[in-house]
Amino acid sequence: MKVVALCFLAAATFWFLNALNKDNYNTVVDYPIEIIFDQEEFMAVENLPSKIKIEINGNGWDLLRKYFNINESPFLIEINNPATKNYILTSEIRRNLAENISPTSLVSMVSDTIKFNIDKVVTRKVKVEVDTSGNTIAKNHKIINQIEIDPATINIKGPTSVLQKLDGSFKVKLGEEKISKSFNKIIPLSVPEPYEDFLKLEDESVLVKFDLYQLLEGNKRLKISKTNFPDNVSLVQEPNHIMIYYLVDERKLDDLKQFEFEAVLNYNNRNKQDSTISVVISPRPSMLEDMRIEPAIFRLKYE
Repeated sequence: MKVVALCFLAAATFWFLNALNKDNYNTVVDYPIEIIFDQEEFMAVENLPSKIKIEINGNGWDLLRKYFNINESPFLIEINNPATKNYILTSEIRRNLAENISPTSLVSMVSDTIKFNIDKVVTRKVKVEVDTSGNTIAKNHKIINQIEIDPATINIKGPTSVLQKLDGSFKVKLGEEKISKSFNKIIPLSVPEPYEDFLKLEDESVLVKFDLYQLLEGNKRLKISKTNFPDNVSLVQEPNHIMIYYLVDERKLDDLKQFEFEAVLNYNNRNKQDSTISVVISPRPSMLEDMRIEPAIFRLKYE
């Protein structure tokens, strides 16, 4: 069996080598290409195509080398203004490519176009904004007036389509969480990870300053004031008082003491469909935030 196997292997090898020496074979190969352009003025925003399918004819050994890209230099495709058109017709490069793949012959171009995505590189001035989402600012704290940023705008260089994704602003993270006091720091700038291969910043840092105030939690117990109630109408449940819960600016605590609050139930404002009435707090100054009333709605009873 070993002798038979060796004989078979030898015969197959001689047949294979003899077949490779013959001419007039056709095959489809992925031929290497390289798109070249002015990289100072333009930038590829997607991976450029590196191969093109072509059908070639020739000697078996030559086809084998081209099929496996053995010692094959890529065919150079030079584009003068790639931002104006995102493709090139293979018919435009057929003649030069045919000369480049000698001694094999070009039979046909399997693909009719070579697509790419190359943008013009420009410099844009964008507004710097502080990202205060998440837990950047401590609970029940708010920023006084506006955040001061110096410089307020920065220059960014990169391809036009990527710059458009910034929508005219550059978000800066403060690198801290639950900030509860005045902030005054120099923040280093860095390109967001999705764009770091495309964009270049001309500024290294910005100064960010802002002051905070705290919203204090408070509550009050109010008496109920009924208005315009007929004699035959009452509440299903008659509480002695109503509680209000709120947040108030710490700087306005003294102003809050000047108000006398009451919980008003005005019969004329009742909901006729379900016979309910809502509590209205009077007065309701703008200094109070996130006000919650308990109970907030009462059901009416008719006798």
